[in-house]
Amino acid sequence: MLTIASDIDALARFGRALADPIRCRILLALRESPAHPADLAEQLDISRTRLSNHLACLRDCGIVVTVPVGRRVRYELADERLGHALDTLRGVVLAVEADRTCTDTEEKGCC
Repeated sequence: MLTIASDIDALARFGRALADPIRCRILLALRESPAHPADLAEQLDISRTRLSNHLACLRDCGIVVTVPVGRRVRYELADERLGHALDTLRGVVLAVEADRTCTDTEEKGCC
């Protein structure tokens, strides 16, 4: 059953999805066009098992959806506005100090 996430929940889910570089690469690839897992694994040069784990996270976060295509499954962004959001985020200038790192003090994990 699909539900509409609250604003805070949606932002937290999006943040978790972007917290991993591989998931970022997957999202940018899917921003370009929907894709089948085997094609994504080859394009991103990662194992299918690793890709599968990240796709499951993105699905659980509600960021991507699966679309049956015959006997195969294709992945795409859950909402086309996510592609626009990714474009906007890519253009953001961050105020980063050279001697500072962004650390996650909470337990690593996914949605």
